Amino acid sequence: MCVYLDHNATTPIDERVFEAMLPYLNGSCYGNPSSAHRQGRESQQALQYAREQVAMLVGVQPRQVVFTSGGTEANNVALKGLMAVADIGSALVVGATEHSSVLEPANVLQHAGYPLTFAGVEGDGVVSPAEFERALAEHQTALASVMLANNETGVVQDVVQLSEIARRRGVMMHTDAVQALGKMNVDFDALGVSAMSLSAHKIAGPKGVGALVMAKGLMLQPMMHGGGQEAGLRGGTENLAGIIGFGAAAALMQHGLTQRVEHYEQLRERVEQALQCIDGVVVFSQQARRLPNTIFFAVKGIEGSTLLMNLDRDGIAVSSGSACASGSGEPSHVLQAMGVDDSLAYGAVRVSFGNGNTMKDVERLISSLQQQIESLLKLNSGWT
Repeated sequence: MCVYLDHNATTPIDERVFEAMLPYLNGSCYGNPSSAHRQGRESQQALQYAREQVAMLVGVQPRQVVFTSGGTEANNVALKGLMAVADIGSALVVGATEHSSVLEPANVLQHAGYPLTFAGVEGDGVVSPAEFERALAEHQTALASVMLANNETGVVQDVVQLSEIARRRGVMMHTDAVQALGKMNVDFDALGVSAMSLSAHKIAGPKGVGALVMAKGLMLQPMMHGGGQEAGLRGGTENLAGIIGFGAAAALMQHGLTQRVEHYEQLRERVEQALQCIDGVVVFSQQARRLPNTIFFAVKGIEGSTLLMNLDRDGIAVSSGSACASGSGEPSHVLQAMGVDDSLAYGAVRVSFGNGNTMKDVERLISSLQQQIESLLKLNSGWT
């Protein structure tokens, strides 16, 4: 039986979430939420209830939640939509360790004529306030985007302090909170940001649905034009079943956060204790504040992709970093931004726990890691 330890890439749908979605998948509830007849009104009511569930999880009013096709679209809408209404010549600042769904639209905006500055990180992956303010001051900055928690290292940024700096300089602030949701308290107002991206499939919900949470009165240019759905900010008939699933998953995440965090920390501590006993292992960002479920490490002299495939053959699923960038053949841009040498970055492996993982899973991982690392090091020494 497979031990799944790649929950930062995606999580399995909770059975209760699937049950909530089922009537909208099997034809029982099929009305278009924009239709005026009874079936349409019932669908609209269900959609709005899901909006309330997502809003409650992050402490906002339902009208501040705009549903999207996922975290990637939410990030694209935030950056492109907000910069589209900014003054001509305004600049954009993004963290150097952002997800590709922030970095790529930022590059597109740069090619369109918007100056782009990267806020660098320290060796532990944390954006320093001084570096952030320096980046904001480099141009006439309109928008900054720094993720709440990194999907590879698990590093949690001090978005509260960064947003205070941005607000003081009259800069809008966006945060990608996709990876943080369900693993730490995410309160939109407390973060002080203008916009925040979320995704359902990271919290035991379905793939293909996310949300952009916006401050009241925030103006942005829609990226999807059509029938005026989502308060005119995201045209197109809503993915009703997915949205219902997102709402159900959000409702589940409102309870038991303290217990989840404690459980993840126990699993992480056991793995990191074992890794400390293996020569050549480096755990990245270990001294920084991190998500409790995430471990990002490398073994000197072993490629991460090789170790990953060996673990996979042993029935253990882990990742070599971001699922969206896997297979690129390039070392993690997150580790490069942290100043990690490429030879070590190529060895990076990520373990990320979820609700179903147990200490038994961890012991199986540790046993397999010890065997696979020893075998690979012997093989490599034989070649030399």
